[in-house]
Amino acid sequence: MNDETKYLLTRLGLYTFLFTVVLWVIVPIIVSTLYAFSTRMDYYNMEKVIPTHFTTEWVRTILFTLGGWQGIKNSIIVALMTIGISFSLGIPAGYAIAKFIFPGKDSIKLSIIALRMFPIPVMAIPLVILYIRLHLIDTLFGVALAHTAMALPFVVLITSSIFAGVSKDFEEAGLVFGLSRFQSFLKITLPLALPGLAAAAMFTFVMSWNEVFVASILTLKNRTLPAQILSIMAGSSGGAAPPYYKFAAAFIMTFPALIFVFFARKYLVTMWGITLK
Repeated sequence: MNDETKYLLTRLGLYTFLFTVVLWVIVPIIVSTLYAFSTRMDYYNMEKVIPTHFTTEWVRTILFTLGGWQGIKNSIIVALMTIGISFSLGIPAGYAIAKFIFPGKDSIKLSIIALRMFPIPVMAIPLVILYIRLHLIDTLFGVALAHTAMALPFVVLITSSIFAGVSKDFEEAGLVFGLSRFQSFLKITLPLALPGLAAAAMFTFVMSWNEVFVASILTLKNRTLPAQILSIMAGSSGGAAPPYYKFAAAFIMTFPALIFVFFARKYLVTMWGITLK
C-alpha cells in the first residue's frame, strides 16, 4: 500500500467519522422538529416514516395553555443573571490565577474542580431549607444563585486559561503610557479576551438553560422551562403524556438554545483561532 492510498484511506475514515458525528447530533433535532408539528393521524400511521400533514396545536398548547412561554422567559432571565453573577465573581478570580503567583495556587485550582464532585441530589434537602430561611425559595434570583454555584468553577478555569493567553507585554505597555492596572485591564486585556469570554458566556447560558433538578426543587410557580416541561409531562395523564407532546416539548427546549448558539458560535470559533468569513 503506497503513501497516496494510505492518505486517501485516512481522509475517508476522517470524513466518515465526522459525518457520523454530525448525523448523531442533527438527526434527533430533525426528528423532534418533524414530529413536534405532526398531526395525530400521521404520528400513529405505521406506514409513514416522515409526516406529511402538520399542525401547531401541540406546540401552542405547551407554550400558551400550559405555561411554557412563561418558562422560556424565566429561563432567559435566570440564564442572564447566572452569566452576570458568574462573570462578576469568576473574571477577577480567573485573572488573579492567570496573572499572579501566590502560595497554594495549584491547590486552589484543584479545589475549584473538586467543587463539582458533590452530587446535587445529596444537597437537595439542606438547600431547600436554606432557601426557605433566606426567603429565596420560588424566586428566579434563588435559582440563578444555585446555577451560579454550578457554573462558577468552570467560568474561573475557562477565564484563567483565556487571560493566561494574553501577553503581559500589552498590559505593561499600557502601564508605561500612564494607565492604571485596572484601566489597563479594561482597555487592553478585556477586549483581547472578549471572544473567549463570550464562549464562556455561551457555556454558562447552555448549562443554565438545560438544568432541571435545582429549578424543580426550588420553585413551584416561577419555574424555568426545563422544570416547567418536566411538570407538564409528569402531570399529563398520570405521567404518560402523548408522544407528540413530548416531541413538541423537545423542540421547545432545543430551539431557543440553538438560536443562541448560532449567534454566539463565531466567538467560540475565534477562541480556537479559526476565522470565519
